[in-house]
Amino acid sequence: MSTKITKPSILPGFMELTPREQVAFNNVYDVIRRNYESFGFLPIDTPIIEKSEVLLAKTGGDTEKQIYTLTKGSTEMALRFDLTVPLARYVAQHMEEIAFPFKRYQIGKVYRGERNQRGRFREFYQCDVDVIGNGALSIVNDAQIPSTIYKIFKELGFDNFKIRINNRKILDGFLRSLNIDNYIEVLRVVDKIEKIGEAKVREELEEYIITSEGIDEVIKFITIEGSNEEKIQFLKNSSVTNERFLEGVEELETVNKYIKAFGIPDKNYVIDFKITRGLDYYTGTVYETFLDDYPEFGSVCSGGRYDDLAQFYTDKKLPGVGISIGLTRLFWSFMESNIIDLDSNSLIDVLVIPMDEDFDYGIEVCNQLRQSEIKVDIYLEGGKFAKKMKYANKLAIPYVIIIGEDEKTSNKILLKNMENGEQQLVSTKECISILNSR
Repeated sequence: MSTKITKPSILPGFMELTPREQVAFNNVYDVIRRNYESFGFLPIDTPIIEKSEVLLAKTGGDTEKQIYTLTKGSTEMALRFDLTVPLARYVAQHMEEIAFPFKRYQIGKVYRGERNQRGRFREFYQCDVDVIGNGALSIVNDAQIPSTIYKIFKELGFDNFKIRINNRKILDGFLRSLNIDNYIEVLRVVDKIEKIGEAKVREELEEYIITSEGIDEVIKFITIEGSNEEKIQFLKNSSVTNERFLEGVEELETVNKYIKAFGIPDKNYVIDFKITRGLDYYTGTVYETFLDDYPEFGSVCSGGRYDDLAQFYTDKKLPGVGISIGLTRLFWSFMESNIIDLDSNSLIDVLVIPMDEDFDYGIEVCNQLRQSEIKVDIYLEGGKFAKKMKYANKLAIPYVIIIGEDEKTSNKILLKNMENGEQQLVSTKECISILNSR
């Protein structure tokens, strides 16, 4: 009786990579992790599965519909849909064990039952970085957060990108000064202007703003042009006296000052009053980052300031500021646009190829190379020489070491550069010097 063969497949909305693609993914992952740590952020890791009562303490609408739930016995559980809610639970639970301000980063998978579409995933990596204060948190942290993003995208090889910055208190106060009551809804509409355009925004604003003059005032305000300093001066010269507006202007001016101190060039950040971040828990500074040469990517990371991170888990006031990179979608965009050269991605520096089945000398060479922190593998299978070279090419290994009888007799190795085809007979010590100089 034959075994039934099940067709191998994965669920839609999930991403699997080939080893070569995974190496490239890990390289991007490592750039993000390394830069987060270079700014003093500490790693944490929270469970993928949380208690439903904890994870769903503050949800509703579309978010709750997207959450994956499961039950084991009488325990109701859910897969985390972001890293912010687990962070809130974590900080409330471990307050006595952590030092404030608490600077943490977390890189991990989250799950959302979204409608499957191109470039949107149901399982994806988020890379979050946050600073949490106990009672209060300096506004200067709001300038340090984008400096980590600047360093990351520079190291990834991008020069033309902009971190767009705003403070929600400014538009909030401005709308209140116009006696617009539904300012949260208006903020959400304004946040969509880059996606749906000004005409559609005007149409949607008619639901919340009675007069066309009021809509004109809002559109005029959010589309102010000029340098960052000119925009701040415009705000300071404004006749608006709303307290939240003035507080937002003061905070934005401070953030602008310290962004310069952290070394972000003017070309890589811009004050943009259209950036509001539609989520209602942001209360001050907000960020969106765009790659100028790849506008089709949309925002590649976003975040902002919130007043009370863990209000559903503790009565302690825990303000914070953070930003998140959606790594899976970003990497998928890199792949789609051929930004990443997969041919240059190999974890192996050199492959040792014995010409016969006597592996002792080849293993000895591998041991010496590994002691010098060279990543090396040895081909242990039989077959023709061409098959072995094809294996090295398929893995994009930059060098091979060929060992035949002559090499073993002379205690040498034949080192071949797979990129230009050059070969040289060298000692193991000389080989280590050549490979380390790459």
